[in-house]
Amino acid sequence: MQSLIETEESLIIETPERVPLSFALASIGNRFLAVAIDHAIQYFVLFTVGYAIYSLTGLVGNEYYAGYYLSELPKWSIAILLLLLSMVFSGYFVFFEWLWSGQTPGKKLMKLRVIRDDGRPITLWESFARNLLRIFDAMPVVALPMYSIGLITVFISGRDQRVGDLFAGTVVIRERSDEAPTFEETFSSSRITDTAMRRVFNPRPFEADLSELTTEEMEVVEMYLRRRFDLSERQRLWMAWRVALPIMFKIRPVYEKDDFHYEAFLEELYHRWSARARFLD
Repeated sequence: MQSLIETEESLIIETPERVPLSFALASIGNRFLAVAIDHAIQYFVLFTVGYAIYSLTGLVGNEYYAGYYLSELPKWSIAILLLLLSMVFSGYFVFFEWLWSGQTPGKKLMKLRVIRDDGRPITLWESFARNLLRIFDAMPVVALPMYSIGLITVFISGRDQRVGDLFAGTVVIRERSDEAPTFEETFSSSRITDTAMRRVFNPRPFEADLSELTTEEMEVVEMYLRRRFDLSERQRLWMAWRVALPIMFKIRPVYEKDDFHYEAFLEELYHRWSARARFLD
């Protein structure tokens, strides 16, 4: 963890419990490649649907310029094209960042993620707000290419934020390699992709009534399990104790004291809670 802080530009966020969390900020190169992948997907979708509409209207194969095609298209097809254009360019980033907790297909491939500047996952509002100004960020400046305004803002900002990030209070980070799957996990049919569900310890059984726990309490547990790899060993142990203690006081679990570990307890607790939630659904 220390080498990460020394060799990469990092964002240090202090939690309400006064535990510093370190996030590696995404490089401009990786962000450019991610958005290039996303735009390529957008253009492919638009081309495919546009070609399908032209095929339905019988205009494909006629050697005319694009303006002629548009003038000959029925009004319903033009309306669909405009609606699709708006949805793809405006809704693509919002939809995927909300659905995948701060990731789009491009960011997923480049192992990047958008989070709030307090370290928490983004909500639909933050995703909408940061992408509302994407058109402004993507504007060229004089002879400079697209995304010039966003690029300039990233250079000026202390947290590598473009205008949309500054407005929404978000940052783009690089996923820790510690959380990346191993070669065996990648080709295993039982691979666990949810980092909160990934076990570091062997299951530690305990007996307790989980019905008294609230969703808010389990969200704290989930957040710890997702972000524990960003903590130093000492911070990780302390934070596990800090999160587990009030829960243990509430549910009074019965466990083997000789083999007890706070982080292992949180892993087992979250697995049981998730299984219970699926059963109740």
